[in-house]
Amino acid sequence: MAALWRRRERLLGVSGLCRTVRALSGKNEYDLLVIGGGSGGLACAKEAAQFGRQVAVLDYVEPSPQGTKWGLGGTCVNVGCIPKKLMHQAALLGSALKDAQHYGWNIAQPVHHTWSVMAQAVQNYVKSLNWGHRVQLQDKKVKYFNMKGSFSDPHTVRGLTKAGKESIVTAENIVIATGGRPKYPMHIAGALEYGITSDDLFWLKESPGKTLVVGASYVSLECAGFLTGIGLDTTVMMRSIPLRGFDQQMASLVTEHMESYGTKFLKRCFPTKVEKLESNRLQVTWKNTDLGTEETDSFDTVMWAVGRAPDTETLNLEAVGVKTNSETGKIIVDASEATSVPHIYAVGDITEGRPELTPTAIAAGKLLAQRLFGQSSELMDYDNVPTTVFTPLEYGCVGLSEEAAVQCYGSDNIEMVCLREREQRILGLHFIGPNAGEVIQGFALGIKCGATYPQLMKTVGIHPTCAEEITKLHITKRSGLDATVTGC
Repeated sequence: MAALWRRRERLLGVSGLCRTVRALSGKNEYDLLVIGGGSGGLACAKEAAQFGRQVAVLDYVEPSPQGTKWGLGGTCVNVGCIPKKLMHQAALLGSALKDAQHYGWNIAQPVHHTWSVMAQAVQNYVKSLNWGHRVQLQDKKVKYFNMKGSFSDPHTVRGLTKAGKESIVTAENIVIATGGRPKYPMHIAGALEYGITSDDLFWLKESPGKTLVVGASYVSLECAGFLTGIGLDTTVMMRSIPLRGFDQQMASLVTEHMESYGTKFLKRCFPTKVEKLESNRLQVTWKNTDLGTEETDSFDTVMWAVGRAPDTETLNLEAVGVKTNSETGKIIVDASEATSVPHIYAVGDITEGRPELTPTAIAAGKLLAQRLFGQSSELMDYDNVPTTVFTPLEYGCVGLSEEAAVQCYGSDNIEMVCLREREQRILGLHFIGPNAGEVIQGFALGIKCGATYPQLMKTVGIHPTCAEEITKLHITKRSGLDATVTGC
């Protein structure tokens, strides 16, 4: 009998047969399957494993059109927050070196930056994070599949490896967390053939040289900012307003500062074609809508930062009835992150109407796992989520922009992005200055707790700090007084 049992175990140990037997028996292999190994997906998977559940993660990186690929961890780790912040820091260090001579440091000018040294250090660090994520999954006994997943039925996902090997995975609950990828303006001749995106910039071995960044998003301005900061000739082309969705007074201050520090801006312009010259440089033709003219210039690199699209193309969502927004392609979810199909959920950038931010995806993923397996009923609260744009002069904010506050409450009821009536609750807080992320992170707690303007005025500042200025806000737009600070 023991020999027969051992023989049965050997047979069932064959991956394909094991899965087939389980599928036929009606029992799913996993309690939770997460499709997508980014911030939200990994957080959800690891949290579920804490409850002793059988958990698996499918993650596969489709190389960019330019052939760039990376490891486990999603956009934030590989081609987003982490490499962006490191390159932003490189630019800040360059500025500090220039300032240092005014503080008595004898540093020869001009200082020179070597892209390849920075890039190698950034890429090595990112690879260490890729490995760290794999180790964490292993430690928590989460099964990791480096496979591209697509639905066969509501409980079954077909996985395909790079080599074309197929596996079938079944699960009681499935979470989609595949995030998004940068868009290419396919209507522009040469855009796909010659342009890059943020998916490629952080993995370039050599300097991008003279660069045109097309777009007015935070991705565009952040990248243009650090490229200028490390000494590269950088131009931003934007069709309309910068940082759409953010407070526009602050957005203007961001771009004005960037211009004063050397980033060129082609405002109200849009590209029409990109051509490769014999010199291997890229000639870009664009239209200037203000002047009604057609203009050209040549660049070493053209980077598109014109938005992101949800990565759903290969998931086969239609086959299982998961509903998406026909305009955005994002998955429609309710307050509990549930899709239109019972037991199929979605978190992070793939979901409609959610902030495209790493911390919200992580928090939502953890809370979802706790509701599924930990007898919790707590939902993710997406109100008053703080964020920061890491431009050369950083812009941090939490809550509503002035425009959104006016739209919600009316201009007569708003003062300093606070309600004018009763306790003067703060609706939004916006800060531009060094270390804006650190400043806003602290104040975000107060805003989340319903802080009022009188409470803010009672907060004692730390002197001398940038954050202290928030506790001294007493001149409003409505007053018409000059808000220039002349003393300490």
